[in-house]
Amino acid sequence: MRGLLVFTALFVAVLGKKTFEGHQVFRITAQDEAQINLLKELAEQEHLALDFWMGPVHESLPVDVLVPFNSLQAVRAFLAYNHIQYSVMIEDVQDLLDEEQHQMLKSRVIPRTTDDFDYANYHDLSAIYSFMDLLVADNSGLVTKIVIGQSYEGRPLNVLKFSTGANRPGIWIDTGIHSREWVTQASGVWFAKKIVTDYGQDSILTDILNNYDIFLEIVTNPDGYEYTHRSNRMWRKTRKPNPGSTCVGVDANRNWDASFGGSGASSNPCSDSYHGPSAHSEPEIKAIVDFVKSHGNLKTFISIHSYSQMLLYPHGYTHTPAKDQKELHELAGKAITALQSLYNTRYTYGSIITTIYRADGVTVDWTYNQGIKYSYTFELRDTGRYGFILPASQIIPTAEETWLALMVIMEHTKNNPY
Repeated sequence: MRGLLVFTALFVAVLGKKTFEGHQVFRITAQDEAQINLLKELAEQEHLALDFWMGPVHESLPVDVLVPFNSLQAVRAFLAYNHIQYSVMIEDVQDLLDEEQHQMLKSRVIPRTTDDFDYANYHDLSAIYSFMDLLVADNSGLVTKIVIGQSYEGRPLNVLKFSTGANRPGIWIDTGIHSREWVTQASGVWFAKKIVTDYGQDSILTDILNNYDIFLEIVTNPDGYEYTHRSNRMWRKTRKPNPGSTCVGVDANRNWDASFGGSGASSNPCSDSYHGPSAHSEPEIKAIVDFVKSHGNLKTFISIHSYSQMLLYPHGYTHTPAKDQKELHELAGKAITALQSLYNTRYTYGSIITTIYRADGVTVDWTYNQGIKYSYTFELRDTGRYGFILPASQIIPTAEETWLALMVIMEHTKNNPY
């Protein structure tokens, strides 16, 4: 009977989700600025319901766009008429989502300890929160859970604090600020287990934790993450309603008080890059802002996203180099060299605005402006074959290689106090 009830609940949940049958992901190769401008015009055609995963920004970067089945003919015709080249990266988005769900159903066994947790699979919010509680229970001398606030829908904003003493400077890592980037939350879970496993065993990590606290927020946008599991796997934003609009949510990585509302964000509440009505309007962001200010001694701030395999540092809103650019650039190079050493995954690196595009109101510009020198954004795997639907088989390899880069940055922080 219990099995039947579980199946029924799952069946109802699946029925309530937005489906993507026949939807395709195009990779568009723009040849010049004129074609980029044409693609920007295409993006503004709201009736087509296009979801631009990457771009359009400039011709040196690919433009990845999810095209609904009903819009395929119109988009193909537009591209052909304007002689814009493209290829199909994903033939049917729903096929990948069905496989993702199939893999998740395999790991619905409730773990009794963090050793039993399935790190090679994606998990919903309740499973991740339960994991955090288990981790604290198993490692109470090293890790505690602190709640820095509540999401718009009233969920706790949980942060794991790894600490071996009082009054230490801090290192912050967050994952999942964009809810559909599931490999980031999954990597955050793996990082948490790695820290408690390696402390006392790995001399470098032990030395770091004997001098610094590590704060890890695994699900930075819990409302959005829950929504990706229950309703729309491709949801990116928060879930706070926008007054005067039927469109919901804010891009939590455009909501920071660092050139807030500039041209590198959207003023359209229906856009995935909508900056919100004011800086720090989202409770999920305001909670981090308040924590950073109250702590007062964070030395590193790392925000982890996907996809495109990049390691980025300030600035996103101006071409003026950060005053620490030389050091930030050299450290980023060392970090991605370590990352590549494991599986030969190749990253690019540099300032946000020169490496990818202009972005106003982003996390690491605000943290850098607060005096946190080592402010970095990761864009994890892949480069577009799967995009936001990275197969679960790549979770652990992604986390393992990213951890090597994180260790380089954290060790550098320890060795270069400021």
